[in-house]
Formats: sequence, C-alpha cells, structure tokens
Amino acid sequence: MSLLRIHNLNQSYGGSRTLWNIDLDVAAGTRLCLMGRNGVGKTTLLKCVMGLVPVTSGAITFDDVDLLARSPESRARLGIGYVPQGREIFPQLTVEENLRIGLAARRDRVRSIPARVFEIFPVLKRMLQRRGGDLSGGQQQQLAIGRALVLEPRLLILDEPTEGIQPNIVHEIGDIILRLNDEAGVTVLLVEQKLPFARRVASEFRILDKGRAVAGGAIDELSDDDIRDYLTV
Repeated sequence: MSLLRIHNLNQSYGGSRTLWNIDLDVAAGTRLCLMGRNGVGKTTLLKCVMGLVPVTSGAITFDDVDLLARSPESRARLGIGYVPQGREIFPQLTVEENLRIGLAARRDRVRSIPARVFEIFPVLKRMLQRRGGDLSGGQQQQLAIGRALVLEPRLLILDEPTEGIQPNIVHEIGDIILRLNDEAGVTVLLVEQKLPFARRVASEFRILDKGRAVAGGAIDELSDDDIRDYLTV
C-alpha cells in the first residue's frame, strides 16, 4: 500500500522547468532513496511534498489525503517529519527549545518531548541547555532528526542526512534510520549521495536525471550501468 503517492508532478521556477511528469510511490514500511547528481531536482521534489515550493501540475497524496490543498504545517500534522538539507536548526536556541518547536506541529497537542527521542539520541538529553549553534555538525544533524521525531511521524523525509558529518556519526545515523523503520514502522524517504550509505540503509531506489525519473527498483537492483550513467561525476 502506498503511503505517499506522487503522480505526474511538474514544477517550474519562473520559466525554468525543474521536474517533469514525476511518478513516485513510497509504500508503507519501505526506505526509499532518491538518487542522482547535483541539480537534478531531488531537493525540489522533497520541497514539493512539504509544500515549500509551488507545484505547477500533478498530484501528491499522503495516506489518500490531498497534500496540495494543505499548508506545510498541516502536512506535518498528518505525520510527516522533514529534515532539510543543511539541518536548519536555530543556532541561538537551546537544544530543548529546538525540540519544542517541533512539538507545535503535533496533531494531538502533546507538549512534552517523547522519551524515545532521548532514547535514540542520548547526547541531546545531556546537552538540553546548550545552544544549537555550539553543537558539532554531527550533533546538529542528530538534533534536526530529533526535532522531526518529536512528531512521532509515520513518514520521515531526510535530505542529505550524511552531508558534512564525520564517518562514525554517519554510521550511527544509518543505524537509527534502520531502527526507526524496523521497530517503529516509520516509512523513510531520503536523498543521499553516498552510495555505500544508500545501499546499506535503503530498501528501494529511484534515480532522477534532469528533472525526470529514469530508473528505480529494489536497492540490490541498482546496476553498474545506472551508477555510471546517472550517479558518477
């Protein structure tokens, strides 16, 4: 069953077309990785899902709910957690304040940070009163993911979660994604450039090239031809 369904999606910035007739189904319980070189439309597609850029035409539904009729805040309340590229935490706010901002989008109005966030990221509990800007890159990424997890989302969207992060934290983030998927049933949609990480974490892949979907399947079906034609720089 598709949890997120994108059908015939087109998007333009001014007179420049960025996405062409994209069809994408993310089945409940899967971990789908969007792949492709820089500038092919991966981040734009995620922003379309979250309502952060306008859609020219097409349809996006989440659990059969029309997302295009809803604000970004309303989309989050449906159970979609989003970790943007570059993390976008609030550097002047404390770790606790950053996490509490995420609570505002909870549908049930719960105002306490779920214990699971600190179970998954114990470092955040130790640093609750530290400012976000004082954390290392890896700790900031954990904070960004933790902020999305306070929603207790059904779908977690991550844009380049390993970008600029030390290798040991990259491996830890991979463990966390797999754990959330296995233990909590969280469906995952991520954009990732690092091929070993994508192979380890994803169950499925889709490749974009020049704004079009050009290949996809189970992650073990990702071929050397696909890598040569669409992923190598």
